[in-house]
Amino acid sequence: MTTIATINRYPVKGMGPDPLDSADLTAGQGIPFDRHWAIVHAASAVDPAAPVWAKKSNFLCLARDEKLAQLSIAFDEETKTLTIFRKGKQISKGRLDDHVGQSILQSFLSSFMPSGPRGTPRITEAPEGVAFTDTQTAHLSLINLASVKDIERVTREPVDPLRFRGNLYLDGLDAWKEFDWVGKHVRIGAVELEIFEKIDRCAATNVNPDTGEIDMNIPLALRRGFGHIDCGVAAHVVKGGTIKLGDTVELA
Repeated sequence: MTTIATINRYPVKGMGPDPLDSADLTAGQGIPFDRHWAIVHAASAVDPAAPVWAKKSNFLCLARDEKLAQLSIAFDEETKTLTIFRKGKQISKGRLDDHVGQSILQSFLSSFMPSGPRGTPRITEAPEGVAFTDTQTAHLSLINLASVKDIERVTREPVDPLRFRGNLYLDGLDAWKEFDWVGKHVRIGAVELEIFEKIDRCAATNVNPDTGEIDMNIPLALRRGFGHIDCGVAAHVVKGGTIKLGDTVELA
């Protein structure tokens, strides 16, 4: 039996996960507030005052700004407040939907991140119906924990599943079996998802989610061990509803 082991969203693109016990899904959308904000850098073509979906190169992201992984976050959905921690200590806090709150957070990020073309960070909010995911179509990412475990046969050291920044982490499924779901629908209670593609992996997975250090080459390990660079699958929400930890995931 395949079940949901973890539900994560990432309120600010490139920053840490916000774990959830449950999530209310709507057809055609991702998890609410997932990648709802992003951090624009000095060389970005995105105007923070009039944001649109753009490629990840326009934002701070782990693939190029691995220092972000040194930070963890807490997010209060009701007040839209983001709290930033480093080594368990609170170091900044502000409302993401408020100019003053954004200024507080941006001041910290300006001092924390290196200066230069990827400096001068500014927080921007996605317009209605848009999320700052790596691909423009709203979706969820599903990660099979058994597949991540199988990668360790190649790396010969533990691989933290958080490297893959998934929304739903699945337990009880045979390694790589999720690839057989592509083109099919799965059901989680009343919710129905369409699995539409495998997820190819980039340099962001090389960053240790605890230390912020680049200490692995996950795409290379995938290619050497399995002949591809994919881990996880992407899904559209076809029928909405509530999902929660422990829910069963099955082919529709």
